[in-house]
Amino acid sequence: VQLQASGGGLVQAGGSLKLSCAASGLTLGAYTLGWFRQAPGKEREFVAAIRPSGYATYGADSVKGRFTISRDNARNTQYLQMNSLNAGDTAVYYCAATIISTMPVSGEGVNFWGKGTQVTVSS
Repeated sequence: VQLQASGGGLVQAGGSLKLSCAASGLTLGAYTLGWFRQAPGKEREFVAAIRPSGYATYGADSVKGRFTISRDNARNTQYLQMNSLNAGDTAVYYCAATIISTMPVSGEGVNFWGKGTQVTVSS
């Protein structure tokens, strides 16, 4: 089982990126999917999650209205569209999948993690 995150990179403040996370060896349709991020020297932070039904939740107020999580079960992939990026969004972003209906914001109980993709926002 593997979750492969991609789409990170270097972007100027105000720009956009779209992260993808493709699964292999696992059918994502029954899982709640999500994204976490970890900035240097900081704890891992819950960003967003989406249930099999498509119901989405978001973590910090700072991402609400700027980030959008989505999923394509046919492609076995989840996405994170990030707009109006700022320096505070700089972090390694990890995708996750859990069989639990509600993504644990602590990350405890996540069944599968992707390796992470670096997002760097220059000011």
